[in-house]
Amino acid sequence: MVDASLIKEHLEVVGSDGGHVGRVDHVLEDQIELAKLDLAGGFKHHLIPVSWVERVDDKHVHLNLTQDEAKARWSEKPH
Repeated sequence: MVDASLIKEHLEVVGSDGGHVGRVDHVLEDQIELAKLDLAGGFKHHLIPVSWVERVDDKHVHLNLTQDEAKARWSEKPH
C-alpha cells in the first residue's frame, strides 16, 4: 500500500485510465476526501479509500481503478 503521507492537498486524482476523478481536499486516516467544488464530484465531498491508490507522483494520485469504477464505488461524506 502507498504511504498516505505522500498524498497532498490539491493533487489531481486520476483513474487507471487517466480519467479525472477529483482533487484531494484532505487525507483522513485511511481515506481521501475529494474537494466538493470539483466538476467531477459536483457539490459534495466524496471519500475514496487510500487502498485504491496505486502510486503518487508530484502532480497526481493514480488509482488502481478506472475513473468510472472509482465514481461508482466512492462514498458520499455525511454532513
